[in-house]
Amino acid sequence: MKNKEFIKILKVEPINFNLKTLLEKESILNSYKLFLKTCNFDIQILIQSNKEDLSEHFSKLEKNIKKENKKVQKYLNQYIIFIQEFNRKRKSSSKNFYIIIKEIPENKKEISKIEKILCENLNEKYFKIKECLARCGNIVKQYEEKEEVEKIIKSFLNTRKDLKII
Repeated sequence: MKNKEFIKILKVEPINFNLKTLLEKESILNSYKLFLKTCNFDIQILIQSNKEDLSEHFSKLEKNIKKENKKVQKYLNQYIIFIQEFNRKRKSSSKNFYIIIKEIPENKKEISKIEKILCENLNEKYFKIKECLARCGNIVKQYEEKEEVEKIIKSFLNTRKDLKII
């Protein structure tokens, strides 16, 4: 970052907790508690909600309706109406979950000397988070390209179009 801090952004692909059995839910919660206890460093958890655009899905369905017989057409039309109404009432959205970890050098003047150590520390934190959340059933991915990191940060701070990451 411009202020000489090093960050790593991790994307967490969630599990569907509601579909788990009681025993699985208890195990997941215990694993998550262990994750929170194990991470003896600062983390920032961000959740981004995006309204779902179902127009492409509806257009595909409408194209396929013509190919079906009358009975199937009737059910597909009812399905489209149901989903449109459901989407209007519930405002369907997808959620992205991110964890941000950072390293702040003590002496920002000698950054080049300690850059490698800071990056190694970030990687160590990443693997610790990945391992702990994998026990919960989550998949954790890191963003490595500057453009990807910048895009994610801008999506949260979308009032700052001039954000630059060096």
